[in-house]
Amino acid sequence: MSEEKKNDIVIEFKHVTKSYKLFANDRQRLKAVFSKKAKYKKMVAVNDLSFQIRRGESVALLGKNGAGKSTILKMITGVAYPTSGEITVNGRVSALLELTAGFDPEFTGRENIYFRGQLMGMKEEEIRELEPSIVEFADLSDYIDQPVRTYSSGMKARLGFAINVSIKPEILIVDEALSVGDNEFKKKCTEKINEIVSEKDVTFLFVTHSTGVAKSFCRRGMVMRQGKLLFDSSIEEAVDFYNDLLEKDSARKKGKGKGIFEQ
Repeated sequence: MSEEKKNDIVIEFKHVTKSYKLFANDRQRLKAVFSKKAKYKKMVAVNDLSFQIRRGESVALLGKNGAGKSTILKMITGVAYPTSGEITVNGRVSALLELTAGFDPEFTGRENIYFRGQLMGMKEEEIRELEPSIVEFADLSDYIDQPVRTYSSGMKARLGFAINVSIKPEILIVDEALSVGDNEFKKKCTEKINEIVSEKDVTFLFVTHSTGVAKSFCRRGMVMRQGKLLFDSSIEEAVDFYNDLLEKDSARKKGKGKGIFEQ
């Protein structure tokens, strides 16, 4: 691989596996801290996964619940770590996952802008420059200077979204986060993401169950199932593959056909 193409890779998974230990109860979980004899069930969320995403790509992760999509996002953002394998992430990541996480409830909305910005590694002057646009986008009126503990969950989500889309990310990750607020605010969120995705140097990774939304935002699709990557191609081909997979699963459940693993 040429040096130019190598430098173009912003996310890379090399034979990544992520497994969890599931304990029957808290007693067994506590026992595991002191002894290797505690009983548990092993769950593999991601299984020997390898892929590359290049700068400027817009990629949809498609798959049913339990496919491993959210685990992949957590490992990219550093919330979780692989059990084995290697993950490389090059660039500032903005993740629209848990929008209300990371706020100090005693700080005002405005103070939390600085707090969250610092957690993201931004300098104070950078945050100060972005503050007016964040306040305007969140559209919380006088509540922006009230403690976040007085906010509704919707208000906190609006502020979280406004902060994350305003920090000029190099990698933007969205996990079904477009259902924030009323219809007018949803439209504003969609337009903002379209604006970010249109910038050629921004890499976009999107997890959704809606193939229609995936097509509107992404050019590439990756279909996941039980922690494995089944298909990786253009978004049109990936959506067709995924819909076909769902139809086969539905037919199998009705006794009219077999699932993909039974053919």
